[in-house]
Amino acid sequence: MTKFHPNNRREVLKAMASFGTAALLPGVVSGPLTVFADEGHFSSRHSHLIHEENTNPGTREWMLSKTAIDPNTKFRCPSIEGYASNTSVSKGETISLHVSCNPASKFTIDLYRSGYYNGTGGRKIAHLGTFNGKTQDDPVIGKNRLRECQWEPCLELTIKEDWISGVYLCKLTSLETGMQSYITFIIKDDRKVDFLFQCSDTTWNAYNRWPSQYSLYDNEETVWYWGAGVDVSFDRPYGKYCQIFDAPLTTGSGEWFCWELPIAYWMESRGYDVSYCSNIDTHAYGQDLMRAGTLISVGHDEYYSMAMFNNVRAAIRGGLNVAFLSGNTCCGLLEIKPSSDGRPNRIISRVDRFGPRDKIGDNLFHSMETLPRTAPNEADLIGARSTGPVVGGADYICTQPDHWLFANSGMKKGEGIPGLVGWEWHGDPADIPGLEIVAQGTTNSGSGTGTYTSTIYPGPKGNLVFNASSCWWGDGLSEPPGYVRPAAHGATPQGPDKRVQVITANLLDHLKAQ
Repeated sequence: MTKFHPNNRREVLKAMASFGTAALLPGVVSGPLTVFADEGHFSSRHSHLIHEENTNPGTREWMLSKTAIDPNTKFRCPSIEGYASNTSVSKGETISLHVSCNPASKFTIDLYRSGYYNGTGGRKIAHLGTFNGKTQDDPVIGKNRLRECQWEPCLELTIKEDWISGVYLCKLTSLETGMQSYITFIIKDDRKVDFLFQCSDTTWNAYNRWPSQYSLYDNEETVWYWGAGVDVSFDRPYGKYCQIFDAPLTTGSGEWFCWELPIAYWMESRGYDVSYCSNIDTHAYGQDLMRAGTLISVGHDEYYSMAMFNNVRAAIRGGLNVAFLSGNTCCGLLEIKPSSDGRPNRIISRVDRFGPRDKIGDNLFHSMETLPRTAPNEADLIGARSTGPVVGGADYICTQPDHWLFANSGMKKGEGIPGLVGWEWHGDPADIPGLEIVAQGTTNSGSGTGTYTSTIYPGPKGNLVFNASSCWWGDGLSEPPGYVRPAAHGATPQGPDKRVQVITANLLDHLKAQ
């Protein structure tokens, strides 16, 4: 195992000439986004750290160029694959990287930070290696179908002080086969910040089928099982994404590229003061939420522990704004347990669903009957909840054109943004004083129709909680390099749209000013 203590490799070059004007992004963006030089888009209270970070030269070399999914397992790239010892890590701490090569091969690791970087999507941080890779044993099938790797580490990486918070990609390259995959982890910090971007890593893990049909949705007999008695570990590689679209070049990245990077890419293009954390951080360190003005939930933020639910609820009561730019949010209740060697928060299991077990459970997931817990209604947190028929899509239809959320968007009552809602959403709004439905419409899929509601409600200290009611909100904001547009159940988002960008800017700027 190699221990790596990096030198300061930060480039001095500042690409200020690449910055554009303060005009809003065009309605449909086909190329790189524009970085805004208007100081009004930067934090009024905190640092310009993200703006400054994105003046560093970027590269598209972070993207994988060659991978091969094992046809027998359907989800892994055994030629080279790996995982990190932690979902997130702080500056000055050490994280272990665990890699297996089959066949045994020398390999390298190139480390990148995901972001905007003048439209390239990433900055190279370090080149590590060469390492002597070996084939490490697949884990035995443990209790509750647990597949927990106990691979030897190839590297202990100490996080440098000038590596700012973000999602980091370790691009693994086998020198024998040329095959590649990712190890993904989050660097967090503890600074005061306008926006805290919460990655949905518990959901990444829940849907991870590595090495084959071993997700939270597989119980050996049933695919898309929704019951109890299944454990999944963070101590294994992220296999190929298993839903909606086929994107093997994202192997090892969880669901980061699918739903979350478009939001981060757009926010960093505008210089918003943002820091990053994981679901696990919200679970274990709820008090840290209050260092932010606004918590941002992104993409497919499905799985919460009771500690996560309670920590977010307590933070809202304490004055935290929350922007749920996500769908199917806080639907499944998790128990989060230590690894077999005692490291905290490395194994998850489903124990209930938030909200009533209505026709979703009765008609579609009979296995919910095995769930042993009782969870509160997520609508009391989000403003609405996951409802049937579970999947599909809809246009995002404005119901209050005079609301500040729609200022300068040009939207009229009843006007819709095509395909923005999907493939899962929230409906059945909660009875919360002051709650407003800002968008509402009918979802369609092969399973029938449903009703989504996008809501906003006031917290007790003048704070606000917004619910976008869509996994696909980020698709309306940006199209980073390598992005693959989803399509599911007859629904397809239509890509970056000026109206979505204006609405989101209105929201974030309003929350920042709170």
